[in-house]
Amino acid sequence: MEFPAASALRGRVPWLGFLLAVFLLTFWIMPTTAQFAIFSTGAYEGQDVILHLRNKPPHVTGIIWYRGIEMKVHNFIGSLAWDTSEFLTGPGYSGREEINLEGSLIIRNVTVRDQGVYVVVAILPMKRSETGLGWLSVYRPVRVPTLLASNTTVTENEDAVVMTCHTDESSINWLFNATSLPLTKRMKLSEDHRTLTIDPVRREDAGNYQCTVSGIFSSFESAPVELDVK
Repeated sequence: MEFPAASALRGRVPWLGFLLAVFLLTFWIMPTTAQFAIFSTGAYEGQDVILHLRNKPPHVTGIIWYRGIEMKVHNFIGSLAWDTSEFLTGPGYSGREEINLEGSLIIRNVTVRDQGVYVVVAILPMKRSETGLGWLSVYRPVRVPTLLASNTTVTENEDAVVMTCHTDESSINWLFNATSLPLTKRMKLSEDHRTLTIDPVRREDAGNYQCTVSGIFSSFESAPVELDVK
């Protein structure tokens, strides 16, 4: 097995040789210290994120990053050698990653495919190393929902109304006159909470209706729909 770009780096035998030795490991090795790790973090799709290192050991000579829990060639993102500042990349490199001089991994314009476990290996003198891991969570941004009603002017005890909350989010709640909607026997929510049916409508149902959606860090309300009951 030949490491990617090895033919162009044969003059850097010590670092490349150690790197190749690490790649030959086909099983998970527990970190030599429980303290060295990656700060687990989260970001929205499209943001840039930095996976910072926690308790990085002293005298580090290089850093290797993997996407996934196994330290195998197909998970290899990239490595940085301190003496040459050479950034080598592998099959796990998408063109959006960069290792800074602190050893942290920068991922630009993250997508949900970037979510998961990351492993970092700190190369130390005397052919020693320490391994740490962390988790990156990637969230889809929450968008303002749209509320539509089958009819906004109805007759009491004769008509029914169906309101539909248009959103991609799964966490949906309903408001009536800016407070939580108290469901009555005449009201029915669909299993996914996207549709509210009132049958029949009564005068006490007149007012403003909204649906709200929530994400990890934010929530949004739809524009109010006013129901007029004659």
